[in-house]
Amino acid sequence: MFNNTFVLTTLALIAFAANSVFCRLALGDQQIDAGSFTVIRLFSGAVFLAAFLSIKNIYEKKKLSPTDINAQVAAKTQSKGSWLSAIWLFVYALTFSYAYIQLDTATGALVLFATVQVTMLLTRLLKGHKLSRAELLGLLLAVAGFVYLLAPQVSSPSLIAFVLMCLSGICWAFYTLAGKKSVDPSADTIFNFFRTLPFIFVFAVINLDTSALTQTGVLYAILSGVLASALGYLLWYKALTTLRHNVAAVVQLLVPVLAAVAGFIFLGESVSLVFLISSVMILSGILLVIKNPALNFSRTTK
Repeated sequence: MFNNTFVLTTLALIAFAANSVFCRLALGDQQIDAGSFTVIRLFSGAVFLAAFLSIKNIYEKKKLSPTDINAQVAAKTQSKGSWLSAIWLFVYALTFSYAYIQLDTATGALVLFATVQVTMLLTRLLKGHKLSRAELLGLLLAVAGFVYLLAPQVSSPSLIAFVLMCLSGICWAFYTLAGKKSVDPSADTIFNFFRTLPFIFVFAVINLDTSALTQTGVLYAILSGVLASALGYLLWYKALTTLRHNVAAVVQLLVPVLAAVAGFIFLGESVSLVFLISSVMILSGILLVIKNPALNFSRTTK
């Protein structure tokens, strides 16, 4: 597993953890309102990806002959994302921001990633796939470690915020599942962001009267959009082309662990014994899922 897929997945998960840190700094300290944070986050991500696409096209044209260029252009005409994926992305980002107004970090992360896990697992089972014994054990161990990590900090969430974060998790799960089908991950990610622009502009107008901006909040939103979202999603969609469905679901449980480490390094948050124990549980569960896919529930072997 220590190959390009491993590297891409690791970098993507680090980006996701960075996103949690940027969101915590911006929204937790009330440096910006949730609506404006979402608008700036997605718009800055789209601008970055537009520049990335331009540079990428120039670089590729210099390397290829005219015949190769024509063949490449023809092959990529079908890789322009989809409106459905853009909707998943926009709703995920919007509900994520608004849910965190009322949810603390631990509760929000628990609801979000638990929803992602359940959604991806249910879609897998509904498609007729069977989990192996090792996969089931690994999934249960990872989820148990995740709950053990966050349970001591979880407070009772408001019903509205809880529903918003569940919706955010469902949207992120389906956005991830769409990435599994991508034939050109970079192009699909770029055009998915571009397709969110009409939603962004409409919502920005609606949110204009309630927006509250500071320079620090805008900076966090831009960093979230460019580094943690646009770049992170490029890496994630690329990794998904070779990442097994169940692995893609379970490894995302690493994000809260990475976020806790980032909080310790950059925010001065303490690392407790609970964190260390839960980290071992989560990592062990992920290793079981990744390394032992062949032990089936049924007695017949493939």
